[in-house]
Amino acid sequence: MNKLLEVNNLTVFYGTVRALEKASFYVNPGEIVVMIGPNGAGKSTALKAVCGLISAKEGGIQFQGKDIKGWSPDLLVKKGLSLVPEGRRIFSTMTVQENLEMGGFTISNKEKTLIKERQERVFKNFPILGERKKQEAGTLSSGEQQMLAIGRALMLEPKLLMLDEPSLGLSPNYVDVVFEKLQEINKAGTAILLVEQNASKALEICQRGYAFEIGTIAIEGSRESLLKDERVKKILIG
Repeated sequence: MNKLLEVNNLTVFYGTVRALEKASFYVNPGEIVVMIGPNGAGKSTALKAVCGLISAKEGGIQFQGKDIKGWSPDLLVKKGLSLVPEGRRIFSTMTVQENLEMGGFTISNKEKTLIKERQERVFKNFPILGERKKQEAGTLSSGEQQMLAIGRALMLEPKLLMLDEPSLGLSPNYVDVVFEKLQEINKAGTAILLVEQNASKALEICQRGYAFEIGTIAIEGSRESLLKDERVKKILIG
């Protein structure tokens, strides 16, 4: 099987501090892959490097067989990579509908009907957003804002959806809803790369995963092998 995303020996520095060292990971088409581990272990850094938000000092990044290392974030979005950032970062004074329109920023004015079609698709996935499409995004609950952030990332129909801590700050009910929606999105054909502190929840929905520890990938394997591995428990407990 040709890999959708393949990252080899990724090394990233923040100034003089090595945040990530020789990390290698991949995502196959149709997979849900998770990255788990304590805060500061390098998970979010890995996502940001793939998305072009920070520069990698060493290593290779390929997407659909093409070298994308050094590409700008806007080009990567057009290529089919979408990131739902930690903290959601919605446009709080814009309406739900306007936030989704911003998500379709690469769609030309000649294709306005395409934006409407994709908005309706998002509203089908997240009915509550359809009910509140004229409401300012900042007035939504944290769970609804997370749905909006995911919906915005789906506006360009990415081949790979990456999410950084989507359960952060959500009530248990909304955590369940968000993870159910991610499974639905995946079943519809979108591969997912997920960074998540709630390791038990993340491991429920993935096929494979990587456990990070102090800037490196300490363990990788199938969901079943990670759930059984005592080293994973030690990493997560610290």
